[in-house]
Amino acid sequence: MTWRASIPAALLLAASRTFGALSAEDAQFFADKIQPLIEERCYKCHSHQSGKMKNGLTLDSRDGWAAGGDSGPAIVPGDVEKSLLVRAIRHSDPDLKMPKEKLPAAEIAALEEWVKRGAPDPREAPPVAKPAIVPGDWWSLKPLVRPSVPDGGSPSPIDAFIQEGLHAKGLTLSYEASRRTLIRRLYLDLLGLPPAPEEVDAFVASTDPQAYEKLVDALLASPRYGERWARHWFDVIHFADTHGFEHDLLRPNAWRYRDYVIDRFNGDVAWPRFIREQLAADALYPGEPKLAPALGFLGAGPYDSSAAGTAPKSFEYMDRDDLVTQTMSAFASTTVNCARCHAHKFDPIPQEDYFALQAVFSGIGKGDITYDESPGIAQERRRWQALLDAAKASDAAVLLSFENEELVTKWERLRGESAPWLPLAAESSVAANGATLSSQPDASISASGTRADVETYTITFAPDLSEIAALRLDLLTDDLLPAKGPGRADNGNMHLSEFEAQVLPHGGGPPEKAHFCRATADFEQVSYGVAKAIDGDPKTSWAIHPKVGEPHQAVFELGAPLALDPGAKLVVVLKQLQGGSHLIGRFRISATNSVAGLLALPPLAESALRKAHFERSKEEQVGLASAVLRQIAEDALARLPPPLKVYAAARRAENERGVITFPEPRIIHLLSRGDLEKPLAEIGPGALSAVAVLPSRFQFRDPPHDESARRAALAEWLADPRNPLVWRSIANRVWQYHFGCGLCNTPSDFGRMGGFPSHPALLDWLASELRDSGGSLKRLHRLICNSAAYRQASADRDGIAAVDPDDRLLWRMNRPRMDADQFYDSVLAVSGRLDLAAGGPSIPHFRSKPGPQDTPILDYTAFDWDTPGASRRSIYRVVWRGITDPFLDALDFPDAAMAAPVRGFSASPLQALELMNDDFVLRHSERFAQRLEEQGTGATDRIRAAFRLALSREPNEGELVKFKALADRHSFAAVCRVLFNSDEFLFID
Repeated sequence: MTWRASIPAALLLAASRTFGALSAEDAQFFADKIQPLIEERCYKCHSHQSGKMKNGLTLDSRDGWAAGGDSGPAIVPGDVEKSLLVRAIRHSDPDLKMPKEKLPAAEIAALEEWVKRGAPDPREAPPVAKPAIVPGDWWSLKPLVRPSVPDGGSPSPIDAFIQEGLHAKGLTLSYEASRRTLIRRLYLDLLGLPPAPEEVDAFVASTDPQAYEKLVDALLASPRYGERWARHWFDVIHFADTHGFEHDLLRPNAWRYRDYVIDRFNGDVAWPRFIREQLAADALYPGEPKLAPALGFLGAGPYDSSAAGTAPKSFEYMDRDDLVTQTMSAFASTTVNCARCHAHKFDPIPQEDYFALQAVFSGIGKGDITYDESPGIAQERRRWQALLDAAKASDAAVLLSFENEELVTKWERLRGESAPWLPLAAESSVAANGATLSSQPDASISASGTRADVETYTITFAPDLSEIAALRLDLLTDDLLPAKGPGRADNGNMHLSEFEAQVLPHGGGPPEKAHFCRATADFEQVSYGVAKAIDGDPKTSWAIHPKVGEPHQAVFELGAPLALDPGAKLVVVLKQLQGGSHLIGRFRISATNSVAGLLALPPLAESALRKAHFERSKEEQVGLASAVLRQIAEDALARLPPPLKVYAAARRAENERGVITFPEPRIIHLLSRGDLEKPLAEIGPGALSAVAVLPSRFQFRDPPHDESARRAALAEWLADPRNPLVWRSIANRVWQYHFGCGLCNTPSDFGRMGGFPSHPALLDWLASELRDSGGSLKRLHRLICNSAAYRQASADRDGIAAVDPDDRLLWRMNRPRMDADQFYDSVLAVSGRLDLAAGGPSIPHFRSKPGPQDTPILDYTAFDWDTPGASRRSIYRVVWRGITDPFLDALDFPDAAMAAPVRGFSASPLQALELMNDDFVLRHSERFAQRLEEQGTGATDRIRAAFRLALSREPNEGELVKFKALADRHSFAAVCRVLFNSDEFLFID
């Protein structure tokens, strides 16, 4: 109840009886002095929502302040000094001030007096929010049972349901639209493109009684269908080509998911299979590696790379939240994310269900994942990668298996004698940043003196060789170095950023640079492999910690031998650019002209090679096998074609922060009020308990399962034929995109706060038909497009709008405006510029330059429309999440930072200005005019051609006269521009 200054005496008396010691005077004091302060002053400067303030404190009831927030009760009745609320309003504690601006002294005194009186508070506790619906008590959660089709004599079940609703209101369907209208409607609906004039003519003139049905089939078989309907799916799951947020980086491999979706729509993949592939193709279809791009669904949403680096725990939590929200709203039309901090206020979704879904995705991170389209290549890569991993881990069980021992023995036979290494004596050696390089009797070079932060050594040799096949760098210990070296860093380590070499011909001439194809070393520091010394990236390096105080060697093999004429010089450059004075202390360079035995081996392997097989210890056998099999595996992997990449989410993914790995799923806890710092019970993976016919928690066999099993379990839960949410969701979405509004007009929210279906039985029949016929969307399209409801005219009818102003009963066809993609693609098609090339990397419709941070500066106005690829369909353009295309944005293209189950609609002066003056429209109006020159020499012929191309009809006499006058005065480009801006072009009858 709300108390104010003037309170009836009867109410005061009732209050005093209800609360015992609360007198009428105390109640009046509270109403006059205290409640206005609580409601109007104490909340004012805080994060107040529904009576809740910072740190969990609520002041909307006696129970609220008595329970207090994170710091305990806010008020101790009768004790002013122990009451946190009093301390807060006094501003005596710098960390506890409420409100931000200190209250006047009189108001502070009133609150102190109230506490002294015992904090009398006549308010009732607010009611505890409970789910407004229970499982099975709401239309979307009821089991999906195919309803009986009403008796109405209609051959179409859809029409039977629609007519039943109309008859109840005394209404009927409208007459069928003209053939010209129908073909244009179908083309723009199913393909997102207008029909060509000759296609319109053929359809209008056809006497085939099945001409319409055959047209529907032909359009569904077109590859343009997948391009159109994939765009709808991308709206629903907020797919884009960039991260979003502050560091809005491009995802150059995201397009492969786009192409996957287009392909699967064109192939009419069954909806349950589509669900399974996108959530768990790796687990459910391991023999079909070409399906890996389906996992792009998991990476479709935004990615806050800055938060990932600064607050990883919070970032992972919110990133999973986005993925849970996306998955359940897209497939099941539920707002499960509303249960993040408490049980859903309106739907039967407890907090436990939300965190069970978080647990499903707790073992994946977003980034590029690699895959092979060929199953054979994928199998080979898995084989050699597994061997490489075993070699790196020195896994004796794998390395000493019979099969792998055979590989090592074969390598030993082929190796023969070791390569003859010739130590090279330096003619000169120079350090760029002040170190002193001194040649030693054993042909080594030692560094002393200045120890700069970074350094580069350049050494010149005159080798007594006619060609060089490889170079070897020996890192040597020295008592004069820290920890005996071989590095000059305080801990004896060193970092070699780049190892470079070139030959200087005798007598001058351009130098010949050495191209190294492989590098091996006897030891590599974790994440600092020797291959990084020849990768061309100065930010990476080879290092040897913690194996300091020991000699090491690295062998650098050339892709092709370097020829040395007599008198030629060899120059070797050692770049040490990591910083921290991680410099080489003592080293030697050797060369060989042999290609045998070039592998750099660790001491254990070298020791093994000096012994007969039966004399080797197990450690020596493992050491040799590890080095040899690692090289064999790396060589085999290098011979395979490079793997493809797609931006997705997986246990192992690579992004701008490096390689993201999840050895096992994160443990997920129920969080008190959604607070990461208040974990409660551990929650296992699962789904919604509201779907009573399916288990809400997933069980797995021991030992601990792979994380992909969790995603597979969720995919199976969603794709189950008993899941009523999923089948109703997709049936409603397909209906929505045909009629402009779903049978339920909140397509991603089937809960209490969403809409109620206009035709519940029809929705259930469509969902059942889709489920029971194998999940074919194209079959559902045929049913809808062939119905009389879809084929009716869009014209208004006198008086009916008063009965059903929103046309929810479908007494006529809706007349939507083209969306941004339809307009864009239609302009390209009509102007003759449409490029139907399919697939491949997205085309940027802007020029970019570096911005102040990672996000670039995009200029859409500077884009050249003659750029290759500029005339491809809108689906193939780069959609930058945080920097929208102003032209398409004006036409209500959705913000990809958020899911858009329904595109917004606006009608504004800005739209009219963009449609008349944007460079895209101007340039393509000119191209349209050029196309008209090919259609006829006279003005009348060109105007007729313009109408047929743009509006699919002939102009009338009045239009011919007016448009001829426009062309004479302002050119045919002006005629084309007007047609592009006409209601008849923009709206779909």
